[in-house]
Amino acid sequence: MFKGLIRALVVVLAAVAFSPAFAQERGTSDEAVAMVKKAVELVKSAGKDKALATFNDPNGGFQVKDLYVFAQDLASGATLAHKNPGLIGKDLRVLKDADGKAFGLEMTQLANEKGSGWVDYKWVNAQTKKIEPKSSYIERVGDIYVGVGIYK
Repeated sequence: MFKGLIRALVVVLAAVAFSPAFAQERGTSDEAVAMVKKAVELVKSAGKDKALATFNDPNGGFQVKDLYVFAQDLASGATLAHKNPGLIGKDLRVLKDADGKAFGLEMTQLANEKGSGWVDYKWVNAQTKKIEPKSSYIERVGDIYVGVGIYK
């Protein structure tokens, strides 16, 4: 009886340890850049509205591992695409990280001035619920920019 209980406990613990919530991989910087490039191509080929709908669709192919595409309107700062639907329409230029860095504004300035690049900041990791160093690669396409962030 006791051995059976231990075996059952081991099976349950193994199932939990290897569940998607625990086994989810972190995306790499190369994967983030590749996803942004793919997103830019979709905006160019399918149009902004269709691309944004695809980015916002959890099954659209732009939410993989802990990576996801976000998009901002350059003029208004409005969030057009994000894994968190509650952020759609919000001006993320006003956001500051845990150290007070206005990273949303920095992304907009980078898109306007250079067209693409990396922005470093600290953000709450949705999986660990802890503030962690994060870096997002962004690229301008028309009147928006798209980005993908990685936790370091």
